[in-house]
Amino acid sequence: MTAAKRTLVTGGAGFLGSHLCERLLRDGHAVLCVDDFSTGAEGNIAHLRSSPRFQVLPHDITQPFDAEVDQIYNLACPASPVHYQADPLRTMRTSVIGALNLLELARKRNAVILQTSTSEVYGDPMVHPQPESYWGNVNPIGVRACYDEGKRCAETMFFDYRRQHGVRTKVVRLFNTYGPRMRPDDGRVVSNFIVQALRGEDLTVYGTGAQTRSFCYVDDLVEALVRMMATADDVAGPVNLGNPGEFTILELAQKVLARIHSGARIAYHPLPGDDPRQRRPDIARAHELLGGWWPQVDLDTGLGRTIDYFRQQEGAA
Repeated sequence: MTAAKRTLVTGGAGFLGSHLCERLLRDGHAVLCVDDFSTGAEGNIAHLRSSPRFQVLPHDITQPFDAEVDQIYNLACPASPVHYQADPLRTMRTSVIGALNLLELARKRNAVILQTSTSEVYGDPMVHPQPESYWGNVNPIGVRACYDEGKRCAETMFFDYRRQHGVRTKVVRLFNTYGPRMRPDDGRVVSNFIVQALRGEDLTVYGTGAQTRSFCYVDDLVEALVRMMATADDVAGPVNLGNPGEFTILELAQKVLARIHSGARIAYHPLPGDDPRQRRPDIARAHELLGGWWPQVDLDTGLGRTIDYFRQQEGAA
């Protein structure tokens, strides 16, 4: 990998990671995609393998490794409750030990490293919308804590490596992201609703559906990641990345049903443990630091593109 900007993307075969790899190749980078394929998929990156600037390393980042790289995007970790709760100890190891290994790699190679943290660090927030200055309301022993606290610990290490070792670190907090290449069994609400509706199954809404979320289309999120990596070394974050449009879960279900006429209905189920009541990012800092970045794809447009993708996947199954 001799081209300018040798870029490592961990979790590069995942939903978000594959879109980021695609964008980086388009921008002229040499990309090393590292993934253990526990939730990533070969199909997400198959179309990239013909590029001489794209390499794939099957690897679990909880084990140290070396690579000559200029910059690192750490996206490695299951991001949906279904997957990160399936093996909570592995989730913690990936978030903490994996981040530690990558920080050591960045230190050794003098590389810039960007950590994709999460809005889950805010827990069930008592402040709304959530600014980066808010410290959160997380249950440290709850069923979601493996992910929430793992990401919080990783943020701590990133800032300590910056202070103690001078590593050029950047931290972003991602809010709900959706789009093509989400897994049909992803477990996140957008893919759940679309797949259920396409199959004529009832849409699973927890509680009354009054809880709110904000949904950012994947292309907008990738643009923000690239801009964050390009910021000056003194820009460390954390920076919220997401779409500030706020919708109830019930509104989202109704939008999906309005587009997919399959006879599916809404089925209400009890709320799972520690499910946040509201979630919406304050993205003023991102707008200021990332050259006026603001999400461009509205929910209706993004849903249409995502539904088209899942229709194709369901038709091919």
